[in-house]
Amino acid sequence: MAFRCQRDSYAREFTTTVVSCHPAELQTEGSNGKKEVLSGFQVVLEDTLLFPEGGGQPDDRGTINDIPVLRVTRRGEQADHFTQTPLDPGSQVLVQVDWERRFDHMQQHSGQHLITAVTDHLFKLKTTSWELGRFRSVIELDSPSVTAEQVAAIEQSVNEKIRDRLPVNVQELSLDDPEVEQVRGRGLPDDHAGPIRVVTIKGIDSNMCCGTHVSNLSDLQVIKMLGTEKGKKNKTNLIFLAGNRVLKWMGRSHGTEKALTALLKCGAEDHVEAVKKLQNSTKLLQKNRLSRFGLLDLAVHIAHSLRNSPDWGGVVVLHRKEGDSEFMNIIANEIGSEEILLFLTVGDEKGAGLFLLAGPPAAVETLGPRVAEVLEGKGAGKKGRFQGKATKMSRRPEAQALLQDYISTQSTKE
Repeated sequence: MAFRCQRDSYAREFTTTVVSCHPAELQTEGSNGKKEVLSGFQVVLEDTLLFPEGGGQPDDRGTINDIPVLRVTRRGEQADHFTQTPLDPGSQVLVQVDWERRFDHMQQHSGQHLITAVTDHLFKLKTTSWELGRFRSVIELDSPSVTAEQVAAIEQSVNEKIRDRLPVNVQELSLDDPEVEQVRGRGLPDDHAGPIRVVTIKGIDSNMCCGTHVSNLSDLQVIKMLGTEKGKKNKTNLIFLAGNRVLKWMGRSHGTEKALTALLKCGAEDHVEAVKKLQNSTKLLQKNRLSRFGLLDLAVHIAHSLRNSPDWGGVVVLHRKEGDSEFMNIIANEIGSEEILLFLTVGDEKGAGLFLLAGPPAAVETLGPRVAEVLEGKGAGKKGRFQGKATKMSRRPEAQALLQDYISTQSTKE
């Protein structure tokens, strides 16, 4: 039989009689994501205004005598209503539907019928299944790919038909009615009994369906295609919104756009470019950070290698293309000896760079300015360190010779 919700999808309340009420349990998902089992009652009514899930459409929510109905399921020709309060069999009750949820489901379901018919008509793409989700709906198409141009054409066509205000009619046909052969459908449930319910969009589509639908395409308001996603087994998922969901989506999108405008300090048309620049800057910072950490570890390793070298003593020299002042100072700190002259340079071997001279304070104070002069640079120093910039790193051998001569002279004096 067809329930009251199927005979009149726009009805919001009606009175009926309780047929039975038995203890039952309902498995639900709690706020923490874990499964919970609720104790309650399975209520059967003579007729119902609350749609039991089926045909890809979730069940309704509502009340029976102001008692919340937490789940509605179909069992043969009857609907089971789960409540946590018992109801007396034989009593008259007022059934009220959560209209916002119901009308949303009507818009999405009728929207799916329209999109399915138009997609088949325009591109011979068959619908294999669909899902009415909480925030968006998905139509699975029997094709490994659907182009952006095809999606745009589908969106334009369905919205033209909405503006044409085409009526949507529901009729019941017997199984042996010849018209059944002309009706689109994916088969009937194993426990189906009675006539077949057919939903027809005038001049567009006739389809077997048990769900609740609008009576005119104008009630869909608008349909927005959100694009496609790769489906399973060479299928493509077509994502869409219909009716009030489009308005809510636009509201959220506008709110996000305003927030991004304030954060990025630019108009909406420049948001993408601004985010790309931020991403590039972040990647560069991360790269430099990783590179810097690598150099710092290397500095410690080099310092230990120099101290353990058989050539340790006198003048110790090192040059690297990559590095900075901190890199050289870490080496000097790790070595920490005033017994030798440490001459470190980083940069282009034939161009500009940085230098550091470390050693006995008196020697560094004397030699530092002379090394800077040889390298045609400038610098400053204190407490056994002299460092600066050089413009002629190609003259490093001359600076090294200067330091060697100093050490040799000091050895002769001793």
